[in-house]
Amino acid sequence: MRERDPRRVIRRRRQARARVKILNVPPSGSAPDGSVTTEQAAEVTLPRAELERIWTPEYLERLARTYWRFLTRVSLGLLRVLYTPESREVVLLARPFVLLRFFAPEYEIRDDRGAVTWRIERGLLVAPAGRGKGYLRISVSRPAGDDGDAMATVRVGSIVASFFPLIGGWGWFSRIGKRLYQLTQLQIHVIVTHAFLRSLARLDLAPSVVGALLPAEKRDEVSPPVRR
Repeated sequence: MRERDPRRVIRRRRQARARVKILNVPPSGSAPDGSVTTEQAAEVTLPRAELERIWTPEYLERLARTYWRFLTRVSLGLLRVLYTPESREVVLLARPFVLLRFFAPEYEIRDDRGAVTWRIERGLLVAPAGRGKGYLRISVSRPAGDDGDAMATVRVGSIVASFFPLIGGWGWFSRIGKRLYQLTQLQIHVIVTHAFLRSLARLDLAPSVVGALLPAEKRDEVSPPVRR
């Protein structure tokens, strides 16, 4: 195994504005209908003043945008996210190679929790039986009555639920396909999601492309998404 460059470790620590701890969560599971569910989560500890500053609907939307930006960066630009008023598409370089197409995001905003849910519509990675089923959700929550200390800890989670992977197959092939999915696509997803959660230590949340949750005075700064 290649040793870690101590200079890179020191540089990352200097850039970090928060601490991230990956949590152990129940392993992914599959349902009798062939769908799979997997969840990853982390605790992010940051200065309370910073948390209060970003604990707004605008920054929930920015967290969602940061996830898609990270996906493009970690894939070296091979994966792109296309925005329309009705959908989000993860494409391999360009259409028509749409790996995943989601409906427009749905937001849940409460005093102690926020969540963004993209319901799966279709895509090259989705089995025919899974079209219009399942979802991807990113959530962030803070303990009730969370106040007093100079530092605060929030939980950030990512879950893919009721997803029907095309690689999982169906019929007699499903037993092989299920194992193949676990060894390939699932492992890649877990590695990428954990890397995304760790990247939150920099608190570098990308501006939203759509600006659906921006305050009224800022909405003129965002151009509406163009169908491409």
